[in-house]
Amino acid sequence: MSAKENFYKPDWTPKDAGKEFAVRIVKAKESGENPVKNEVEFKSGKPETSDIISGILQGNRNYLARAITLIESNSQKHRPVANAIIRGLLPNGGKSLRIGITGIPGAGKSTLIETLGLYLISLGHKVAVLAIDPSSSISRGSILGDKTRMEKLSREPNCFIRPSPSSGTLGGVTRKSRETILACESAGYDVIIIETVGVGQSEITVRSMVDFFLLVLIAGGGDELQGIKKGIIEIADAIVINKADGDNIQRSNMAKAEYTNAVHYIAPATQGWQTSVMTCSALVGSGVTELWQNVLDFEKSTKSSGFFQKRRKNQALDWMLTLVEEEIKNHFYNSADIKEILPHVKKEVIEGKKLPTEAAEELLKRFYSGNQA
Repeated sequence: MSAKENFYKPDWTPKDAGKEFAVRIVKAKESGENPVKNEVEFKSGKPETSDIISGILQGNRNYLARAITLIESNSQKHRPVANAIIRGLLPNGGKSLRIGITGIPGAGKSTLIETLGLYLISLGHKVAVLAIDPSSSISRGSILGDKTRMEKLSREPNCFIRPSPSSGTLGGVTRKSRETILACESAGYDVIIIETVGVGQSEITVRSMVDFFLLVLIAGGGDELQGIKKGIIEIADAIVINKADGDNIQRSNMAKAEYTNAVHYIAPATQGWQTSVMTCSALVGSGVTELWQNVLDFEKSTKSSGFFQKRRKNQALDWMLTLVEEEIKNHFYNSADIKEILPHVKKEVIEGKKLPTEAAEELLKRFYSGNQA
């Protein structure tokens, strides 16, 4: 087998993606035992829906990846199958601890996730990482490729890493993240970590689908207090100052003190829980044990008070409303009437012949008139 033949593009590669889509999968050598149990080849390329559901429930990562590809697909022909998979998996969801992780660029989120993930696996947990990457404006594919940035973790049999493009979705998550969480939970992953694109007030979207929300920051940038954005801190259950090693330990401790004082002036993100601030070094592993203990303390406290279950119920309602909004949006843009006049209306707005408000009113009027019973 030549070097060229040893590489192939993943099945979630955007249609017509060119050379700018750099992700490639390297075929494994035929010799040697596969360390992952229940892995299979897709000889026909089209397994039955029941096979996919059964495979996921057995912890098969091939079927899990296949299901997520169908769930994330924008193709109308994949929707019935994806919906059937979700319905089949629904009774098996909700059994994990869901952790959202965000932070400023360069804070070391991926390194922290890898170190934390390896630690959790050593404790006997199964960890799924949904790494939401920024999207290419050309191919709409993931730019950073978190799987390549978590090399050690990606080799663990009890870990599943799924890099997915955000495609411009608010909150730095894909529009199908909730369904993907359900699929991972059904496959037996008891800790789900969602790494988002970055920080911003739109990260409230992540808050609506996780139990524990972690904000990762660094010290030494000279803007510790300027970096305190109320919109992001008020939804964080914990703040960790990463890269607290070497010459940066003192600066990290100073930053911790400043953020500790700041969070006392902000209402807690979770009822009955005070947002904690700690330091760690993902590079050397210090502080990771304390971070996980903080998560466990949070889980115990919120389950004891009943707030954990209350949040999950509210998240289910939010999921429903999100699906309704998405379906309305799809119905609008797939309407034959809208497809007919949209290019003309866009042209008029661009040329200044029509105000955006007038254009929107015209489109909505045409849509409603064409959908009257």
